[in-house]
Amino acid sequence: MFPYNIVMLVHLSMLFLPKLVFAKCTCESQIQGHRIEHEALEFKLIGIGSILLASAIGVCIPLLLKNVRALQPETGLHFLIKAFAAGVILATGFIHILPDAFASLTSPCLPENPWGGFPFAGFIAMMAAIVTLMMEALATGYHRRAEMLKPQPLDGDEEANPTDAGHVHGPAILLERSNSSSLIRNRIVSQVLELGIVFHSMVIGVSMGATQSPKIIKSLIAALSFHQFFEGIGLGGCISQAKFKARTITTMVLFFSLTTPAGIAIGILISKRYNEYSPTALVVQGVLDSASSGILIYMALVDLLAADFMNPKLQTDFRVQFGANFSLLLGACCMSLMAKWGDS
Repeated sequence: MFPYNIVMLVHLSMLFLPKLVFAKCTCESQIQGHRIEHEALEFKLIGIGSILLASAIGVCIPLLLKNVRALQPETGLHFLIKAFAAGVILATGFIHILPDAFASLTSPCLPENPWGGFPFAGFIAMMAAIVTLMMEALATGYHRRAEMLKPQPLDGDEEANPTDAGHVHGPAILLERSNSSSLIRNRIVSQVLELGIVFHSMVIGVSMGATQSPKIIKSLIAALSFHQFFEGIGLGGCISQAKFKARTITTMVLFFSLTTPAGIAIGILISKRYNEYSPTALVVQGVLDSASSGILIYMALVDLLAADFMNPKLQTDFRVQFGANFSLLLGACCMSLMAKWGDS
């Protein structure tokens, strides 16, 4: 009986051994998972501070240095900095946002009908660019018509009272209207540009906050800090030229600086329930990224680059023209490299 009991005991131990080992492995995997989550949370908090600081510094530099003579509008250095910032924004739209939009809206996790049979990402980006153009044209036209309806002095009155100190001459009125139209356009440009940036900043912030991979988060911290810094310079330059009131400037600066950190915080809060591959998340992310890319590409090409590169002061100075072209390519290439860095 004794050997038989030993054999039975061995059989029973072999029967329960896999369960004991499985329980041990499960415990270790849970501990390791908690460690990874804790490490990821630490990097996310570092990312909030780093991206917030980079965003605030970038958008505030043009505002704080707007009275520096070398950085005044239509100076050589101003053209170079603005071209670099425009290159960063252009690469952001083409290299960072638009591919992500296509990836989201062509994901196999989405139903084939209707998402699989039509390039929605390109279509939404195109429509966003067209709508942005229409909004700018309508807003600018409205303000110009309002300026035209204002009363103006007659030519006969000008000749009759040429020395009247309170009288505004016709050419001065035309110059004033031109400056007013330019100011209104700059304000519209800065507001629309911030809207396009904020769309993507919120999406990428939520995605980063929901990610549990420390390696991915570390690479995103560097890429997004660079991204926000130079986007901030471009946006800050537009805000500076728009000559908003102090309260409006403060609101726009805070809104830009806090959007990505707020997105990261939201991502942290919903990371337990957030599934980036769910159909709802993919559609929302894809639509917002598509719209954001269309807005940023339009703004970079039309409102930032075309306006400066067609400027007579830039075209008549070959050195500034060459420098602006080089600065544009440098900004676009640097931001494009960030895409490779962010995926590594």
